[in-house]
Amino acid sequence: MIDALAAEWWKLRSVRSTFAVLGTVAVFVLLCVVWSLYAAHYWDGLSQARRAAFESAPPEQPLAIALPVCAVLLGALPMTSEYASGMIRTSLAAVPRRPVLFCAKAAVPGAAMLVAALVGLTAGVVAGKAAANGRPMRGFDASFPEHVPYVLAMAVTTAAITLMTAGLAVVLRSTAGTITTGMAVLFVVPPVANLLPDPWGERVWAVLPESLAGQMASPPGASPARDGLSPTVSALLLAVYVLVALGVGARVFGRRDA
Repeated sequence: MIDALAAEWWKLRSVRSTFAVLGTVAVFVLLCVVWSLYAAHYWDGLSQARRAAFESAPPEQPLAIALPVCAVLLGALPMTSEYASGMIRTSLAAVPRRPVLFCAKAAVPGAAMLVAALVGLTAGVVAGKAAANGRPMRGFDASFPEHVPYVLAMAVTTAAITLMTAGLAVVLRSTAGTITTGMAVLFVVPPVANLLPDPWGERVWAVLPESLAGQMASPPGASPARDGLSPTVSALLLAVYVLVALGVGARVFGRRDA
């Protein structure tokens, strides 16, 4: 397993798409800095009465929006590109134990996105604290430990989306199909769920993968946008999604010809 993980890490860091995804994370960290500076400048121009009612998205919000997209891309490309190029046959010749190879192919992108999300979100929080510079701005004035639950929830959800996409990629074997399906689940299904009559719209929204991070932990200074699942149930449901996706992917990977 260690050799398989090392090989997958070497392959992951040797392709341009990985650096494009991680570069996107870096760009959105810079957007977090820009957003924090803008929020501080906007707050300075408010009257005392409006400052008291000021409420803003947290400093790491721009990156929180981009991370699920990056997770889908990094979860899909390592697997589907090998099927498209035929490299999967070489990988199976080098690591004939398919469960080991599948675990390595899913674990390495998942771990990479987990680290990238933790580093990026932490940098966003630090930038927000520096930009606020002691201003009592709601969403920015919380201490760093108060940001930790939300940062961890977002990072874990990002890694989970990467793992789920890796399982889906084995089933579909298509880069376009995997990315389109992943994006549809993240950005098309939630608005459609909101169109359902009450209480079904609320219930469907609450169990979607994209909604679970905010239910596990809310940004400092903000209350949940709507009633949903408890943090424990949200975390368990996210784990179920990952286990189901990886289980189906592992079964297909073990039974289908390369």
